[in-house]
Amino acid sequence: MKAASLARGAVLAACGLALAACAAGAAGSPAADSGAGHSGTGMQGANNPELDPGSSLGGAPAPDIRLENQFGQRMALSQFRGKAVVLAFVDSECTTVCPLTTVSMVAAKELLGAAGSHVQLLGVDANPQATSVPDVMAYSKAHAMVNQWDFLTGTLPQLQATWRAYHIAVQIQQGMIDHTPALFVIDPQGRERTVYLTQMNYASITQAAQIIAQRVSSLLPGHPPLASTHSLAYISGQTPAARVTLPGVPSGSVTLGPGQPRLVMFFATWVAETSDLRAHLLALNSYAHAAREGGRGGGRGLPGLVAVDEQTTEPSPGAAAAYLKNLGAPLRYPVAADATGRVADGYGVADQPWFELISASGKILWKHDGWLSVQALEAAARKA
Repeated sequence: MKAASLARGAVLAACGLALAACAAGAAGSPAADSGAGHSGTGMQGANNPELDPGSSLGGAPAPDIRLENQFGQRMALSQFRGKAVVLAFVDSECTTVCPLTTVSMVAAKELLGAAGSHVQLLGVDANPQATSVPDVMAYSKAHAMVNQWDFLTGTLPQLQATWRAYHIAVQIQQGMIDHTPALFVIDPQGRERTVYLTQMNYASITQAAQIIAQRVSSLLPGHPPLASTHSLAYISGQTPAARVTLPGVPSGSVTLGPGQPRLVMFFATWVAETSDLRAHLLALNSYAHAAREGGRGGGRGLPGLVAVDEQTTEPSPGAAAAYLKNLGAPLRYPVAADATGRVADGYGVADQPWFELISASGKILWKHDGWLSVQALEAAARKA
């Protein structure tokens, strides 16, 4: 077991592992493809800088885990022998890389079709300040994963022992939780086969899911085919300098790009887990009103506000429309859906919510991570 632990640590170190997740983007891994690709997609994945094709762990026995799930039930990793296990370390209050990880886990299982019944999705809490059963249940509810996985937690000493066993670095820096954004694939015999590092890239979520699904398929009897496969080649982002028309929420369309200055706010409905999303969205009506009135006065005024829902991480395509319908009051600014994640990537979005002030020529003048009061937002927009 000591040799296996050293090997696991060496692999993670070789990945160029930087602490990531919850306040910043994940570090990439240039590691070689470990059986993930089919029909030429493996080479594409290995050449995609925003996609980790995986690193082999050699089949060492996976350290057992004994914690509680979101229902308060005692669980052990060893009880899932006979199933392939997809195990991820997830901050229960994360608003950055973790939602990308969990979306890719669910999508990978769905790609396996009926064979997905032989796959167990597991999460282990990586937030030392939010370790209660209600904490992991809140994350599971926000991401519609209550019955999709088991999200495990325990006392801080229990979690720390699990992090050490899997070489997961967790630390609190300037009030933010940073942790190794690792996802492990464990075979039906309980052996570690591959580790992946989630990238802070929205457009590559479905590609990551495909690579995980292909790896899991290679470990299941009969190697079941995936429901669909797509190119794993790099997907470029759509920057503020590019004119792009997005579907509006709930209807219509919204255009971004050069021509006029804009304040763009990226969000997702699951942000409601960690903040009063309804209050913040409605408060922005005051900013939208000030921007309209300032423009009518003939002065410089404030740039108009556009909100962009990051649909790639939503629990369903219609999540934003359903949420806005139940706000109780209309929003006075347009809301668009970034269905592919290319806009978020092009704008360099690294958290939710995320504000950017864009010039009329399509340059990023200012950006801010997290909510601001309307007064502070107006002051920042005027200064920029």
